[in-house]
Amino acid sequence: MNILTKGRATASLAAVLLLSACAATIDDSGIEQRTSLAIGRDVGSFTISERSEETGGRINYTVKARDGAVFKCYLYSATGFQRAMTFGQTPHSDAICTAFGKGGGAAPAAPGAGGGQCNALLKAAGRC
Repeated sequence: MNILTKGRATASLAAVLLLSACAATIDDSGIEQRTSLAIGRDVGSFTISERSEETGGRINYTVKARDGAVFKCYLYSATGFQRAMTFGQTPHSDAICTAFGKGGGAAPAAPGAGGGQCNALLKAAGRC
């Protein structure tokens, strides 16, 4: 192996290590636990699909409950680099979920939203 080949191999290895350090480190059961608390349903009563990961540890996904309710969710997972730099002390975020209708559109607001008070803003949003 000549020096040029060794240099390319080293650069390739460094790139792989760098990219893997940017990947989220949370496992599926951790995502399910956080999602369960966010949507108010037991683990196992919903399925997670369309999972995608962004740079920096953000994970986007869709949740479908057995009763047909659909949620769009995301959470932040500590990356390998973050875990290494903090000796494993960087926590994962809670899941943030928004309810969507069964057909994929925004879910209708609950009647009387706003604690029974209706103001101009709630009226304009169609929530009372």
